[in-house]
Amino acid sequence: MKSSTLKHLSRLLAELAVLLGLYLLGCQIGVWLGWPIPGGVIGMALLLLAFAAGWVKPAALQLGAGLLMAEMLLFFIPALMSLLDYGAMLRNDGWRIALVIGASTLMVMLVTAFTVELAVRLRRSHEA
Repeated sequence: MKSSTLKHLSRLLAELAVLLGLYLLGCQIGVWLGWPIPGGVIGMALLLLAFAAGWVKPAALQLGAGLLMAEMLLFFIPALMSLLDYGAMLRNDGWRIALVIGASTLMVMLVTAFTVELAVRLRRSHEA
């Protein structure tokens, strides 16, 4: 195995270990405090805190985060497989679920667009 490949692999494993450690720490904090917030969300907040405080540079975790993002579909397969258990519900109420998902997605997109537009207009008027 080449030295560069070994360095790349060790860096990848180190970055994944840091991300996994933050996730596990977030899970443990959620249990200790009895919060109904998922450990992954708490771990992401800890990562944001580490970025904001300057303890960790985003580029230091880019390789590991890139791998996780590239393989994200694997994380959704268990959720998709669980839908097979609710086939009857989806046949009966699937159109309602799709309608809610579509409407809520459209609402988020519209609110985001209007917020960006408002921010741009405020910035332009402030600069003028």
